[in-house]
Amino acid sequence: MRSKRIHKLDWYLVGILILSAILYGWGIWDAGSANSFYTAAITSMTKSWSNFWYGAFDPAGFITVDKPPVALWFMAISAKIFGVHGWSVVLPSVLAGIASVYLMYRLLEPKFGAWAGRTAALFMTLTPTVVANSRTNNMDAILVLFLLLAVFTLQKAVNKKNVWLVMLSFALIGVSFNIKMLQAFMILPAMFAYYIVAIKIPWKKKIGWLGLALISLSVFTLAYPMAVDSASKSSRPYIGSSQTNSLMELAFGYNGTQRLLGQSTGTGGTFAGMGTKKTSKFSKSATGTNQMGQAPTTGTGTTGQTTNGQNQTGTQTGQTTNGTAPTGQAPTGTNGQNQTPPTGKTGQAPTGMNGKKPTGKMGKMTGQPGGKTGKRGGMGGAGSAFAIGSIGPFRLFQSDLGSQIGWYLPLAFLGLIAGWLGFRKRGSKWYHVSSEQEEVLLWAGWFVPVYGFFSVASFFHPYYTIMLAPAIAALTAIGVAAVTKMMKVDVNSEDETVDKTQPFVARIMLSVAVIATLLLQAYYVSSYYPVITGILIVLAVGLGVWWLFPQKTAIKAKIIATAVSVLAMGAFWAATPTITHTSAAIPAAGPSLFSRGGTDMGGTVNKKLLAYTEKHQGSAKYLFATTDSNSASGYIIKSGKAVMALGGYNGTDPTMTFKQFKQLVKDGKLKYFVLGTRSKSSDGQIKKILAWVREKGTVVNYDSSSKSSTTATNQTTTATTTTTTTAGGATTTGGMTAGGPTGMGGSSSSTLYDLSSIY
Repeated sequence: MRSKRIHKLDWYLVGILILSAILYGWGIWDAGSANSFYTAAITSMTKSWSNFWYGAFDPAGFITVDKPPVALWFMAISAKIFGVHGWSVVLPSVLAGIASVYLMYRLLEPKFGAWAGRTAALFMTLTPTVVANSRTNNMDAILVLFLLLAVFTLQKAVNKKNVWLVMLSFALIGVSFNIKMLQAFMILPAMFAYYIVAIKIPWKKKIGWLGLALISLSVFTLAYPMAVDSASKSSRPYIGSSQTNSLMELAFGYNGTQRLLGQSTGTGGTFAGMGTKKTSKFSKSATGTNQMGQAPTTGTGTTGQTTNGQNQTGTQTGQTTNGTAPTGQAPTGTNGQNQTPPTGKTGQAPTGMNGKKPTGKMGKMTGQPGGKTGKRGGMGGAGSAFAIGSIGPFRLFQSDLGSQIGWYLPLAFLGLIAGWLGFRKRGSKWYHVSSEQEEVLLWAGWFVPVYGFFSVASFFHPYYTIMLAPAIAALTAIGVAAVTKMMKVDVNSEDETVDKTQPFVARIMLSVAVIATLLLQAYYVSSYYPVITGILIVLAVGLGVWWLFPQKTAIKAKIIATAVSVLAMGAFWAATPTITHTSAAIPAAGPSLFSRGGTDMGGTVNKKLLAYTEKHQGSAKYLFATTDSNSASGYIIKSGKAVMALGGYNGTDPTMTFKQFKQLVKDGKLKYFVLGTRSKSSDGQIKKILAWVREKGTVVNYDSSSKSSTTATNQTTTATTTTTTTAGGATTTGGMTAGGPTGMGGSSSSTLYDLSSIY
C-alpha cells in the first residue's frame, strides 16, 4: 500500500514545490527586519494579548498598523515560538507561497489533467512578484493563500453540492478581508459567477444557499472590525491610518476607495502619498536612486549623508549591525557612482525610480549574493515604490508593473480565448457551458476585474499585482491544455461533429501568444541585457513560425524549446531576490538588486540616542515619542520598548489632541521627543504639538563627548547633527538606511527634546 502511494506521488509537482521552497526561503536568514513597520508590530504583539488582538504597532498599544492583524497573527505566533528574527517573521509568507503553488496544482488538475496542474504551479512559482512577496513579512502572500483556499473550497462545494462548504468558501473571503480589507473582495465576481453556473442544483435551492453564503461572508467580514470599533477607544489602540479611529472607516477609506481614486487622507506627512497622479515618469537626472529618493545602497550603511533630500558626497558601503563599521566598498562603475536624488520639495515622494538601469553585467555585483556585505531587508530595488505606470488598458504591460507581473500575460489571454473555444461542445447551444468552460469562467472572473482595477487605480504599490498571479498561471495552464486538445483533432475524420479547423486555429493562437510573450519579455530585458533582447526577438520569430507548421515530428523538441524560451528570463527575474537574499518592505524583483541592496522606509536606529533614552527613561511609559511609525520601528525592534509614533504610519493621523499630549507629559508618561527635519510637514493637532515641543522642550546633547568616525566628515555627533553609520553611531536594524528617526526617506538629522522640565 505504501509503495502504491509513493508511485502515485507526482514527482514533477514535488520538484516544483522544492523549487518554490528554494526561491521563497533561501537566504531569509539575511532578511534583517524585512518590513520594519510590520516587524515592530510583530515585536509588540508578542508582548501582550491585547497587542496581539489589535495588531498594535508599539508595545504600549498606542496605535495599530494600517491593516487588520490576521496575517500578522501568523507572524507573531512564529516570532513567539522562534523569537523575533528576520527569518521568523518572514517564514509564514514563505510557507504561504509554497502552499499557494500546491493549491494551483490542486485547482487545475481535476478538470485539465496533471500537466495543466504542473504548468499552473510552475508559472505561479516563477512569477517575479510572487517570489518577492513570499520573501517578506508583508501580507500579500498570505492574502493570496486565503483567496486560493476560498476558491478551492468553493470548487469542492460545487462538486459535492455541499452547502456548508459553500458557506465556508465565502467565510474565507471574510477572513481575507481582515488581512487586507477590500482587496480580498476583488475575486467575489469570480466566485459568484462560478457558483451560479457550476453548481447543479435547483434554482430555488441555489439562491437559498447563496443567501447563506452572503450571511457567512458578512459575519466573517464584519465580526472583527465591529468588535474593535465597539470597544472603548480609551482601552484600545488608535486605528492607524484612519482619520476617525475606526477600522471600518479605514477599510472603506484609506484601504478602500482611496486605492482606486487616489490618496486623499494622510498626505503631506513623511510620506507624501500618491494622490491621483496618472503617470510615473522616470527622471533622467539620476543614475539610479532608490524608491524613496535616496541614493541606492549596496548594503545599507553609508558614509555619505542625505539631508532634506540633498545627497552629499560619500561612498556606498556594506550595511552594519550592532555598531560594527561597514567594510564593503561600493562599485565605482555605473551602479556605484555618486547619485543625484530626485528634485522636488521636501516631503514629496518621488513619482518613479529615477535613473539609469544597471548595465546588466552580472559579474559586477557588490559583495556576494546573499548580502555578505549586509543583510537585505528593506525596499527592494527593481523599480519604484510609486512607479505604477500610466493609467490605461495596457498599464500592466508597461515596464513599471509588467517587470513584476507581466512576463506571461499574453499566455493568460491565450487561456481566455483558447480555453473557451477549445472546450466548447460542438453543436451545443450558446448558453450551454462545459465543465471545463466553468473553470475558464472562474479564472476569467478573477483575472478581468483585477486587471481592470490595476489599469485605472491611483494608489497602490507594484507588488500588489501579486493578486493577478494565480489567474495568469491558471489561464496559462488552461490555454496550454486547450491548444493541445485542439491540435489533436483528426482533420481526416468523417465525423461531422468534429470541427476540423481547430488544429489550424490552435496553431495560429499559440504562435501569436508565443511571439507576443517573447517580444514583451524582450522589452522588459532591453534596458539591462541588449544581447538577450536580440536573442528573444529571434526566438519569438523562429518559434512563432515553427508553430504554424502542422508537422507532428519533433513535437517534443518544439514544446521543450518553447517552454524554456518563455520561462527562462522570467525565472531569472524571479530568482533575483533569492540570489541577493532580499526581503524587502517594497518587494520587487530584477537585476538592479545585484547592484543595489534593499533599503527600508524606516527601521533606523541611532545607538547613542537609544542608549541615552534607555538610561534616562525612568518611570516614563514611553521611551520617547516621534512623528511617525517608520521613525519609531527600528527602536521598538531593537529595544522592545514602547516608542510612540504620534502621527502613525505617515505622521498625520490625529491620534490625540494638543491638550491630551500636554497631559501625557505632565503625568510623566512621556519624557522625550525625537524630531527629524521633515516633521514640520504635519498639520492640525500634530502640528501644534510639534511646535510646542520645539518651543518648550530642551534640546539634549546626548553625545557631546564622542567624535564621529566617518571619513566623509569630521564633526561631533550630537542630538542636532547629522548621524552617520559608525562604530557606535547610527546603525541600521537588519539592513536599513542609517540615521535617526526621520520618516520615510528623510534625512538622518534628528533632535532629541527633553520635555520633563516643562511642568
